[in-house]
Amino acid sequence: MNDLELHPNCVPCVLKRVLFEARLVDPSKEREVVENVLDILSEDFEEGAVSAEIATKIHGKVYEILGTDDPYHELKKRSNMVAEKLLPKAKKLVKKKGFRGAVLASIAGNVLDFGYRDDMNTPEYLEKEFDNIVAEGLGWDDIDEIEELVEKGEDIVFFTDNTGEVVFDTLLMERIKEYDVHLTVVVKGEPILTDATMDDAIKYDIDEIADQLETTGGYAVGVDFNKLDSELLRKLEETDLIIAKGMANWESFSEKDYRPIAFLTRSKCKPVSKTMGVPYNVNVAKLFQ
Repeated sequence: MNDLELHPNCVPCVLKRVLFEARLVDPSKEREVVENVLDILSEDFEEGAVSAEIATKIHGKVYEILGTDDPYHELKKRSNMVAEKLLPKAKKLVKKKGFRGAVLASIAGNVLDFGYRDDMNTPEYLEKEFDNIVAEGLGWDDIDEIEELVEKGEDIVFFTDNTGEVVFDTLLMERIKEYDVHLTVVVKGEPILTDATMDDAIKYDIDEIADQLETTGGYAVGVDFNKLDSELLRKLEETDLIIAKGMANWESFSEKDYRPIAFLTRSKCKPVSKTMGVPYNVNVAKLFQ
């Protein structure tokens, strides 16, 4: 996989997102937020800079200015509520299409990610578009190969992404467990953007579905591998399959050579889509071996 460097298109996207965060918490601090983010970008925007690492630094500073560790708290609660409302429909999809249906529902939930696209800035967007997203099918389809690895494997590691999305992930986790594998699920160690944490995992019984429940060990967009538990790092080297949800996990894992790894996401960003080698704005289940 190619390294995902900070792309020029990331700059306006980051600015839009931090403005979104300021307006959620304290609009009077918009200027201070933008000034500090521009300072970070002017210092760190250079060839070879990794977008997930710079984003972690930027959002950490913004959270500090805003005086909160979770500016998306209320949006995340709404995301879970929308996902719960859609869960019966998602279960019907899984009953009809099995593993493929579980993957599609899981990917559809990936749109619960806010602040950078005006058309997807509320959880209710998924409520309105769920059927359409699922009906699209996959713009990149490695599901059969992914399911074969699950079927033949003994050990699977699953990195979650957004709150709300994780509700649909439970359906995929349950399908994975039907193959009698050891399933390790990893959520964020601290609140960051809209990502699921241990609170979400416990709320939706992931501790009961999975054989092992871990966190990323701290605050980071995507995964900071320096913060992962040493046993989990060893597992990444030896596991039969890593499943990673969302764009930020792609940004992080694209720096590493862990194989095999399956990325399940909605390709919501043009630079990310390009580095993944997939079409923009489609459902993606892509396997790297």
